[in-house]
Amino acid sequence: METTEDGHFVVINGRRWRATDPEIPEDVAAELRKALMSARRDVGKLLRADEDPAPARARVQLAKVALGERGTPWWDQTLPQRRERWEQGLRDLQD
Repeated sequence: METTEDGHFVVINGRRWRATDPEIPEDVAAELRKALMSARRDVGKLLRADEDPAPARARVQLAKVALGERGTPWWDQTLPQRRERWEQGLRDLQD
């Protein structure tokens, strides 16, 4: 996987995507990625069942923000703000 020189983005098939915050401890990042993948699977299940995927999509959004891939760019936040972002994401995803 290619990254931009500043490390802010990954490039996949020529498309830029915001990189995960590199300050997130690996165990926390793994837990957030697990929640993200579960939410993505739930979106698909709900769509196939012709049900509203909004609750699962909201969980996808929570996980992506916690990982730093959406919302305020992680490189514009202080370390305490970044830590609060991922810790809040973990709490919100456990509810």
